[in-house]
Amino acid sequence: MFPLIHQRCSKLIKNFSEIPAERKTILEKIATYITSKKQNNEPVQLAYICTHNSRRSHLGQIWAAAAAAYYNISNVQTYSGGTEATAFNSNAIKAITAAGFEVRKTTEGANPVYHVYFDEENYVTCFSKVYNHESNPKENFAAIMTCSDAEENCPFIPGCELRIATTYNDPKAYDGSLLQDEKYKERSNQIALECLYVFSKVH
Repeated sequence: MFPLIHQRCSKLIKNFSEIPAERKTILEKIATYITSKKQNNEPVQLAYICTHNSRRSHLGQIWAAAAAAYYNISNVQTYSGGTEATAFNSNAIKAITAAGFEVRKTTEGANPVYHVYFDEENYVTCFSKVYNHESNPKENFAAIMTCSDAEENCPFIPGCELRIATTYNDPKAYDGSLLQDEKYKERSNQIALECLYVFSKVH
């Protein structure tokens, strides 16, 4: 794992006490799901869903993969999707780059594909897509809803074994403002903290 990411994780895990009790209850359901998959020697597939698949769902996908690596939990695949395709937002990319991830753009166009590396060899593939895109799992996965709009507008995710809402405020509200970078970092850290908490509870 790249040193900056490892340092960020090591700092964040000291802040688990800041997560509200009711929030921990939700996150522990994801941990229980992951634990059951591991105990059955089945792959863990986590799909983070948000309306535009541009910010929060990508942050969830990326930080969940990093959290699994931080706790040495193998056979975890993370995905993201939305109710419509847009593009992986440049401010979200800036936030994860600042956290230590190496982002490599592999295609051009309005909705490029990015490989987001958390160490020299391992990466997460990120681009905006609808939740049932061919690159996403069709069965035996957990659907983690990262925004209330997706939670309301996706009443049914075919094939998911667990559907759970961990909604986050949208940093998009601060685009173009003086608080933009600070708010994206804040949201990135919140999602990272909660992903780390989930994997800390896997056994």
